[in-house]
Amino acid sequence: MPDMLKKTLLAALMCCSFSAFALPFSSRHALVFEEETGKVLFEKDANAVVPIASLTKLMTAMVVLDAKQDMNETISIDESDVDTLKHSSSRVPVGVVLSRRTVLQLALMSSDNRAAAALARTYPGGRPAFVAAVREKLGTLGMHDTVIEEPTGLSPHNRSTANDLLKMATAASVYPEISQITTTGGELIDINGRPIEYRNTNRLVGKDGWDIQLSKTGFTSEAGRCLIMRMQAAGKHVIVVLLNAKESAARMVDAENVQRYVSGLPMLATRVVGPRPAAHRARSHGAKAVLAKHTVTKSRKKARTV
Repeated sequence: MPDMLKKTLLAALMCCSFSAFALPFSSRHALVFEEETGKVLFEKDANAVVPIASLTKLMTAMVVLDAKQDMNETISIDESDVDTLKHSSSRVPVGVVLSRRTVLQLALMSSDNRAAAALARTYPGGRPAFVAAVREKLGTLGMHDTVIEEPTGLSPHNRSTANDLLKMATAASVYPEISQITTTGGELIDINGRPIEYRNTNRLVGKDGWDIQLSKTGFTSEAGRCLIMRMQAAGKHVIVVLLNAKESAARMVDAENVQRYVSGLPMLATRVVGPRPAAHRARSHGAKAVLAKHTVTKSRKKARTV
């Protein structure tokens, strides 16, 4: 393990009592950690225990790699790997046979749930042994506020804090396979004799001006939009944990503001969600326009809630 990552992991395990400033995050929970100094640069409600969605898959990957299984061994995607909880879609068909390495790639890069489920199913001893290994790994990393019950993150019972997820991200950075896979922008994979392109779920990966060294996104209705990244900016290595942004665009603005702050650049304005004050609307549009806009806003809010 590189010396810097050893120091980072130690600092993360001891985190996070440092009093940090607050960026104008749209994400409801956030943490930004600078590796070189061991300091938390920013935090926002970082001790709240909340659903973590597909950020779970970083833990799945670590546990699978710890088992030192043959990565060239083939795995057949089984009917039991299909999501029956959220009925999420997948571009990995039942019956396809892939190497364990490719299945891991699909689980991390494209956040495929069937792939993650297949990794747990084919773990030595099956899913019960996989869950037990996850529990042991959580203890080893000092992630005492984290519960992970299954490998995909679809379950809202997979819960953690931004503080604990800093420890997970730091540990995952030590695995070269995880760093390489999660920072690949996309790849063609042979599926039943046909090349299919799979893309990284983080659109910042490969974008000009970004040096990302670990990445994982997540989304469920309970968890909102989530993101873990290890990145370098202005010669500094930082780990970013963002939880429960309401929109993908808001999550990206949060990430960009971290990079801009570390680089000494002015930050972007976060988008304010919600209607402007009534008095301002009245001055701008008149009373009839206010009433019409209020009606549309209520209708949209209702539609999003259903």
